[in-house]
Parts: sequence; C-alpha cells; structure tokens
Amino acid sequence: MNTNEHNHHNHGSQEHSKELHLEIEGMNCASCVNKVQKALKSVDGVEDVAVNLATEKAKVTFKGHGPGHKDLSEAVKKAGYSVKFKNEDRHTENHMHHGEVPGEDKQKSLRRQGLKVLIAFGLVAPLVLPMILQPFGISFHWSPFVQFILAAPIQFWLGARFYGTGLKAIKNFSGNMDLLVALGTSAAFGLSLYIWLFSGSEHVAEKLYFEAAAVIVTLVLFGKYLEAKAKLQTSEAIRALQSIRPETARIKTAEEEKEIPINAVKVGDVVIVRPGEKIPTDGTVLHGNSEVDESLLTGESLPVAKTPDSKVIGGSINSFGVLHVKTTAIGAESTLERIVRLVENAQAAKAPVERLVDKVSAVFVPVVMLLALITILAWGLSTGNWEQAIINGVAVLVIACPCALGLATPAAIIVGTGVAAKVGILIKDAEALEIAHSVTKIAFDKTGTLTEGKPQVSNFVSVEGSDSAVFAQLASVQSGSEHPLAKVTLAWAKNHGIKYEPAQNIKAIPGKGLEGVVNGENIIVGTFKLMAERNIDLGSLQQRFEQRMNEGETVSFIANTSSGKILGMISFSDQPKAESKESIAKLHELNIKTMMVTGDNEGSALKVAKALGIDEVKAQVLPGEKAQVVESLKVQGERVAMVGDGVNDAPALAAAHVGIAMATGTDVAMHTAGITLMRGNPLLIADAIEISRRTYSKIKQNLFWAFIYNIIGIPLAAAGYLSPVLAGAAMAFSSVSVISNALLLRRWKPASQKRVEK
Repeated sequence: MNTNEHNHHNHGSQEHSKELHLEIEGMNCASCVNKVQKALKSVDGVEDVAVNLATEKAKVTFKGHGPGHKDLSEAVKKAGYSVKFKNEDRHTENHMHHGEVPGEDKQKSLRRQGLKVLIAFGLVAPLVLPMILQPFGISFHWSPFVQFILAAPIQFWLGARFYGTGLKAIKNFSGNMDLLVALGTSAAFGLSLYIWLFSGSEHVAEKLYFEAAAVIVTLVLFGKYLEAKAKLQTSEAIRALQSIRPETARIKTAEEEKEIPINAVKVGDVVIVRPGEKIPTDGTVLHGNSEVDESLLTGESLPVAKTPDSKVIGGSINSFGVLHVKTTAIGAESTLERIVRLVENAQAAKAPVERLVDKVSAVFVPVVMLLALITILAWGLSTGNWEQAIINGVAVLVIACPCALGLATPAAIIVGTGVAAKVGILIKDAEALEIAHSVTKIAFDKTGTLTEGKPQVSNFVSVEGSDSAVFAQLASVQSGSEHPLAKVTLAWAKNHGIKYEPAQNIKAIPGKGLEGVVNGENIIVGTFKLMAERNIDLGSLQQRFEQRMNEGETVSFIANTSSGKILGMISFSDQPKAESKESIAKLHELNIKTMMVTGDNEGSALKVAKALGIDEVKAQVLPGEKAQVVESLKVQGERVAMVGDGVNDAPALAAAHVGIAMATGTDVAMHTAGITLMRGNPLLIADAIEISRRTYSKIKQNLFWAFIYNIIGIPLAAAGYLSPVLAGAAMAFSSVSVISNALLLRRWKPASQKRVEK
C-alpha cells in the first residue's frame, strides 16, 4: 500500500497516523464532497477523511494497516463516483510515464470540455437568435421541429453527464448539483414537448421553452469549463514544483561517468553536475565552486554560492562551475518531494471554517427541491397557469446549485498556499493558515532567527606579552575543540597570519572552557566562572569585561595557571540579520506584539531587542522552558506564534497556536511547525502572517458571495422575477466569480521580495 507517514502534532503517541491519497472523479458541488466524505468515513479502520472539491482529491488518515484499496474504492463507487489511487513514490510514477507533463490528463480533459462547449454554443445560437432580434422589431420563431432538433443533442448528448450523476444521487437518496440541473432542464424540455404535441394552438412555436433548457445546459457546461480552467491555474504552484524534478543523473564510479535514471541513484553516490544543469539530488558538495539558483524551492531570488561542504537541493540549477555532489537524500525523503507533499497536504486539508459549509450543503439540495415544489404548487394553484408555475420552479432549481459554495474555501486555500510556496513559505495545513491570520503575539528565538547565528571576533586584548603571541596560545588550546566559538577563533588566526602548534593534553571543561599545555605552560581558555574557580584575578580586564557584557557580547579569557596570571580577553558578537528590524516593524504594522525568548544573557538579549524594536524580552531561558513561556502567553489570552530554528525549539513550536520554523534549505523542520520558512529571512515571518490574512479574507468574501447568490436568487426565482435562462447564467458565473476572486491572490507581492526589487 502506498502510504506516507505524517505526524499529527501527537508527538507522544507511538503509532503515527498514515495517509492515503485518492483522486475522485465526478464531484461538482459541496454536497458531492459531503457524500464522498461520508462514504469513506464509513469504511472500517478510517480515522479521518478530508475531501477537496477544487483539487478533486481525498486524503484518508488511518493507523496500523488501515483499510484496503478495494474497500475504499467500493465505498466511493457506491456513492456514485469513480476513484484512482495516487502513487506516493513519485519517482517510480515519473518513470512509468516517462516525459509526461504533470496535469496532462486534466489538460486533455479540459480540451474535450472546451470542444463540447463550442458545439453547445453552435447549436444554441440559432435558438436564441429570435430573442436577440425581438428588441429590434424583427419577430420570427423557428418551427417546433427545428427547435427540438437543435435542443435535443444539447439536452441528451452534451448534457448526459447531468443525468448520469443525477441518477446516482437519487439511488443514494441524496442530491447534488447535477440532479438540480437535470430536473430543471428536463422539466423545461418536457413541458415544451407536451405543449408542442398536445396544444392545438397555431402559435405553438412561441410558447415553447426548448431554448431555456438548451441555454441552461450550455451555460452550466461553459461555467464548468471556466471553472476547470481556473482550477488548473490554482494548482500551478504544485505543477511548477513537479516539473523541476530532473529525469536523469550523471554519476561517477571508480571506472567511469555514466548517466542513469533518477530513481536508480542511491544515497552516497557521487553525482556530477555541469554548468546550466539541474542538480538531481539533495547532497553535499565534495569539490567544485559555483552559484546555484534555488528560487523555485526557497524563493531566494539571488544565486547562492556553493563551495566544498555546502549543502545543495535537488531541482535547483547550477550556474557556471562543475560540482561533484555526494547524495544525501533521494525519492520521498528529498527536499523537493517533501515540499510537494507538504503543499499537496495543505491544499487537500479542510479549513475549520468549512465545517459550516458541510452542514449547510448536507441539507441544501433536499431543501431546494422542496422549495421548487412549493413554488410550482403555489403558482399553479393561485393562478391556474401551470406552465408558468413549472418555469418558475425550474428557475428555483437552477439558481440554487451549490457549486460556488463547495469551491469558496478550497479555491482560496489552494491559491494562497501555492503563492506562499513560490516565495519559500510552506504552510503545513489549512488549519495553520486559518490560525495564523489571527495571531496577536509572536515569540522569537534569538540566535539564527533574528541574528545571523554566526559569531564574529569583535575585540581581542592581551595584558601579558604581545597580542600575536597570546593569540597563538589561545588558538593552540582551541585547536582541539569543535565549539563554534573555537572555529571562529581559529579562522581569525588564519586570516591574520598567526602561526600556532596544537596544544598537548587538551581537555574540555564542560560548559566552561578548555585547558592544554603550550610550551610547557598550563593554559586555560574559558568563562568568567572558570577564572573565578581557578582563582585568576582579572585585574585591569574586569572593567572591560563588564562593558563588553553590557554590550551583549560573549566573552572568553585566557590565563596561565602555571603562573596564576591572566593573559588576555577575547569577545564575540552575533550581528542581527539585515532584515530583522524591518520584519519587526512590519509585524507592528500588522498590530502584532513581539517578544524575544532566548537562552542568552540579559545584556545581549536587551541590546538586540532594543536595536530591533522588540516589545518584550525573556532572557536566560533554557530550551525546555521556552514551551512554558509560550503556554503562559496562551493563558494570558494571546494567539501565539513561535518562531525558531526548528531544532532545539521543537517543544515551543509545538506548544504555540502556530509554530513557524526558520529552516535552512535541506534541514526542513516540517513535522513540528505549522509553517516552514525555506530561507532564513525574517521578513518571511510578516509575509506568512500577511498571506494567511489575505487568504482568510478571500475565504470570507467567497463564502459571502456564494451564500448571497442563493439568498437573493432563490426568492427572486420563486417570485417569478428570474427566468430559467438568467438563473442558469447567474449559477454558472457564481462558481467562476468565486474562483476568479481566489485567483486575485496571485497578485500578492511579499515584503521579502519587494526589498530585493528595490
């Protein structure tokens, strides 16, 4: 069974939920979604189901072995729809259909639909010609036989789909949009046949409604075509991501270089990437220097420099140098596949706001059919004109189709998450998107989130001997350490041409520093605390030390324990990222309060907070305590987002209403965080909040329009003020207007990109 593991915020449970993705064919309104959902939920072993009208997909969640494909297929078929199982191993799938463009089936289907719409318009044009010419004083009518010949193919051939799914709905004692269209147009067509065959009037041609039935079917087909075309545009982001996957890779073996299919590459293989080629897999550069375009994966518009030991992402494009890359991840584990899976999951999920739509659509179609019946009886009994009564009933059936209602939320979510993914904001699910719009306070980790996370030597001073001699001793002891500050020290020594030999007997003093023997002298390097423990007097450095600490810098000392003398002091600073201040200002513009939660000392934290304009600071907080700080903010009634690097901040990210992980390219903390930022640019935080707000407002606008069409349209149709033709046009364009409104989200420009354009 093709499944992929997915962690549902339940980090404590041993058994993770698994997912199965199904493609459902034949759904066309909110009540169809409801039926498929109910059918799948009734299968044993299914925990949860999310069905999406806009993507025509269902996501089934289960534990353990779960249900079989056959059980799920039968449940969907019984409900009146057809199903295809989606192959989770995209690499296998990709090579089974070599060279196939993602979404090609949908494009072929769209072309077929377009052809049918053209034929329908060709047949319906002569039928509406008399109506068009009437205002110009030209009065003529086609004979009943000509009207019948033009309308019948539209009704029974081009409109056959409405009968097929409408009949299935009746069999299942439920209703859907197709049933309403089939009932409405059949009533108008049947009434025309009856009048033609059984009315003795010589002016019978004027009293027929063949054109009403034909126009309704044509307009609904046209609406469905525009809807399908727009749906294809909404899922453009996924198709763009899928299309950047390379088909082959050039690998280096002991004897030769050879080109192999991408799914034959194994972890550990060395891949050779020439200038202008796509990097086939995630990996680490062994040798070679180049720049790589990662814009489609991370949203980073500028090329990124790559040197030995740099990480690269499969799907990015190499610029000018030859790179030898050691493969670190393939298939479903690659960054590209994880991004595609994440975006697909977000687009397939139901937003909490959709529960209202589900409740409404469950009773919608039966209520509309009842209203149409009441309209027919009320008009017929009060006026005696049963023809007009049936026509008004038809208008009620046609105007009330709930397709716009079913598309309102998913269309906005698909466009919103797709646009966000293009700029490097990965939204895990619809719930994260919905929560993010209402965030009132954001808690930030400091190092690597607001600051570069790359400390630099800011000051060095020696009090015994020359600066270079003391620095050489410092570097000698540090040469045995993997600590980030030791690496910075050694790089500084190298850049300044300071020669040193590794010290002997190097020992780490956990949490405090290092000691070693240099030229027979016992040298220690470490914190103020270590110096105090070894009774080293700081002397003239005491004042400097306090000053540096107040500046928010990290300070280390070097001392000779053989002589008991202090030798010197080195301090390090971690600079705020260039965009951090602008990001905080942007969040304040969005009325969001900011807080820094960091393990650093108070001086360092306050200095950075003041420079960036952050409202509140919690310093010297241990990683495990960050989650408690987040919980306390929730108790105060705040809607909290936590921003961290996704490694040591995992508990706090999980505790927040929405966790935002600052991921660095390939190390994507996708499980804990609701939102993952593919670049370390803090402006993406404000962008993530803004796109979620915009998407949520589009959902509200769409739901308003979907409901308003029906709230205004149904009473007008029942009162006889809306002809079936107008009702058909209004219904067809309600769906199109909802999708078009959602597509306006594509015009959104993120602050992080505007900055680059400047």
